[in-house]
Amino acid sequence: MVASPRKAALGFIFITILLDVLSFGIIIPVLPSLLEEMVGGDTAVASKYYGLFGTAWALMQFIFAPIIGSLSDRYGRRSVLLISSFGLGLDYILMALAPSWPWLLLGRILSGITAASFATAGAYIADITPPEKRAASYGLFGAAFGLGFVLGPALGGILGEYGLRLPFWVAAFLTLANAMYGYFILPESLPKESRRNFSWAKANPVGSFKLLKSHPGLLGLAFIGFLNQLAHQVLQNVFVLYSKFRFEWTPLTVGLTLGAVGVCSIVVQGALVRPMVRTFGERRMLITALLFGMAGFIWFGGSLSPIAMWIGIPILAGMGFFTPAWQAMLSHKVGPSEQGQLQGTSSSLAGVAGMIGPSLFTSIFAAVVPYGSQSLYVGSPFFLAAAFLLVALVIAIGQRKK
Repeated sequence: MVASPRKAALGFIFITILLDVLSFGIIIPVLPSLLEEMVGGDTAVASKYYGLFGTAWALMQFIFAPIIGSLSDRYGRRSVLLISSFGLGLDYILMALAPSWPWLLLGRILSGITAASFATAGAYIADITPPEKRAASYGLFGAAFGLGFVLGPALGGILGEYGLRLPFWVAAFLTLANAMYGYFILPESLPKESRRNFSWAKANPVGSFKLLKSHPGLLGLAFIGFLNQLAHQVLQNVFVLYSKFRFEWTPLTVGLTLGAVGVCSIVVQGALVRPMVRTFGERRMLITALLFGMAGFIWFGGSLSPIAMWIGIPILAGMGFFTPAWQAMLSHKVGPSEQGQLQGTSSSLAGVAGMIGPSLFTSIFAAVVPYGSQSLYVGSPFFLAAAFLLVALVIAIGQRKK
């Protein structure tokens, strides 16, 4: 009788993450075009503002993820998740009605705040899942991300044919419908006796990082996660530019390729994590993921033909083992009353990576473009990403020895 509520709660969290990511992905194909329309068709100006939008979103994650995580430690996960979902749905309505780009920027800032509830969802999983099963549950968490990023942009592209603002309305409907569903069926996961008082000293981004030094091994594990997030930025910021320059890929080819990456990620995190962690354990699975990630990025950077690039997709997909193992290992380090703060701090670190990565990788790519499309130098951003993972691997092995 105990397993049924747990499965229902996990199902809601899976659907919440899926719909949140789906609604986020829906607007990806149309946001640049809508922004360009708002600035009078000037592509250069729109590109500059689009970069500002990305930085603002990451900055909000950095600031608010630990705050929202700490609030969930104080008031419970349910209320924070529901308020964030309702807020995100209303924010999509704001963006759908935005008359100018400053209003659209305000919408992106608010979505960066409300989307920080991912940290609370991670804490919810830690609350309701036994330690030995957390890696598998976080694997489903990652599969929801992957599925959302596969379906979202495809659906957004289709809807965008009927109007650039229509995807925002659909995103709002999906998010608000899920919030209403959760209002009626989502139970609270954090008992009152396990909650703690809210403290701004611990909830602000700088103060929240003190938690990482308060438990043995937590700081090193968090830095490993930061390096992984930073390496991932190369896919978000350079992959499209790289594939277009090196292989002259069209948007359709790029979209299908990214879709294939997402499908492989879903298979890894949704189907292979459970047997992997049962056979090798969380720490070995994390090290394996870093090895796959290094190999995949090196393969991408050295690929001189489209076929070679496609062969590298299943190699890089092995990196999908990282997040379930890493999140499970993090959750073992603290008690129930600190799960929200911990997940918020890890999301804040991802925000830092999101602020550093775009400029870092695009600047390197711009510097090597003059060498020509068939030069190995053009793969430098991917080689740098592999180097970040190598550092993470050394730290992970060092922690293993300890």
